[in-house]
Amino acid sequence: MKVVVLCSGGMDSVTALHWARREHDVTAALSFDYGAKHNAREIPFAAAHARALGVRHHVVPLAFIGEHFASALLQGGGEIPEGHYAAENMKQTVVPFRNGIMLAVAGGFAESAGAQGLVIAAHGGDHAIYPDCREDFMRAMGDALRLGTYAGIALLRPFIALNKGQIATAGAHLGVDFAQTWSCYKGGEIHCGRCGTCVERREAFQQAGLADPTVYADTPPLPPAPC
Repeated sequence: MKVVVLCSGGMDSVTALHWARREHDVTAALSFDYGAKHNAREIPFAAAHARALGVRHHVVPLAFIGEHFASALLQGGGEIPEGHYAAENMKQTVVPFRNGIMLAVAGGFAESAGAQGLVIAAHGGDHAIYPDCREDFMRAMGDALRLGTYAGIALLRPFIALNKGQIATAGAHLGVDFAQTWSCYKGGEIHCGRCGTCVERREAFQQAGLADPTVYADTPPLPPAPC
């Protein structure tokens, strides 16, 4: 199947790109610049992995999100919270309906590019905080993409039942260089080691039993997952 892969440059989406390159005919990888604090750190990794795999890479500007939406993740938003990825305070980093918007854009792009499918790396660990990563939402968006396109675009979500550690394991088997990925929502020169996405990244390598190649500014004890 010809597919387009949503690839931000993070661990999950880069693994999804490598998975799709093995399983399908990847027409393009899409990144979105929507005004997030970490976009400038993440997107170059997406471009590098696409280039290494011989896949076209496109960056779609969605400046209106950064200009009009409320989220600590966005430039001009509040401070990025620290703690466990599934903690209540991480809801501050939710960008309202982000995946819905991106999938709608990607669906139009995919049909225009002659693809029949879209690959997104939403996974089980996202479910606690992000409503637009959950299976019910993804199923509904899959129906919308299929029904709203002549190509009947299929939404492929290969990691929807996996946690981050399992994705790290899958990526290792695919030969992904995780040093060339980005997670930290703060978007500094190196990973902070304390924000929710850094905590999740550190946990993932522990769960997978893999050496963590990431350089962190700080590595305090990992906070416990909320009950």
